[in-house]
Amino acid sequence: MDFALIMFVLLLITGGLWLLDRILLQRRRNESAKEPWWVEYSKSFFPVILVVFLLRSFLVEPFKIPSGSMIPTLQVGDFILVNKFAYGIRLPIIGKKLIQVNSPSRGDVMVFHYPENPSLDYIKRVVGLPGDHIRYRNKKLFVNDVVQEQRPEGDYNYVETALNFVHTERFREMLTVQGHAILVNPDAPNIHLGAVAEFPHRENCTYSEEEVSCKVPAGHYFMLGDNRDNSRDSRYWGFVPDNMIVGKAFMIWMNFGDLKRIGLSID
Repeated sequence: MDFALIMFVLLLITGGLWLLDRILLQRRRNESAKEPWWVEYSKSFFPVILVVFLLRSFLVEPFKIPSGSMIPTLQVGDFILVNKFAYGIRLPIIGKKLIQVNSPSRGDVMVFHYPENPSLDYIKRVVGLPGDHIRYRNKKLFVNDVVQEQRPEGDYNYVETALNFVHTERFREMLTVQGHAILVNPDAPNIHLGAVAEFPHRENCTYSEEEVSCKVPAGHYFMLGDNRDNSRDSRYWGFVPDNMIVGKAFMIWMNFGDLKRIGLSID
């Protein structure tokens, strides 16, 4: 069950019990009588749950990185903070946008509800905006037919959770002025065609062994993982609609395995 929904239900229960006692049961109770335990607990927990619910719904929400699809930008075990109002104020749980603030930009690291299973939250990098033509060909990203420069930064080796040693090459991809780090495995295929799913607006994309080419529909975004050959992203499950956006990742607040990562900004 969605955590925000759980918080909302608890908010209704504790607030309802507190209100019930205040307007009805309290009058029937002897002045010297002690409050029932469930009233005492409701009065104690309701303000705390309310503050947490409002903070997580409208300001900042924490997430944990469970996989290596965003290495080297994000490591497995990173606990990150996500700005919930960066792209607009939305109603909790249903996600309906009330106030438009900003729109996602190319290069943003964004959290969103996974289109194939909206109960899961995913994190990837925005590479395609509504109306963009995105091509990923021979490990190179093209945006509106312009190849995005990749500046070599040497080898990058890491160990997966199953203790598999992975060798990749690290590049700085200049999707934005400052760019961002990506990993490319030269021995991996350009795309695993058998893993491509059916998805809304699938007709906007064409596939071959060398490339995937997509026209991003209105109100949608094309997402890629920074660990390009170890990421299941828009190349495989399609576009992220605006109503599934959660927020913009901006900081690592904890990593129990590497305390030096605490406080790092997410670029």
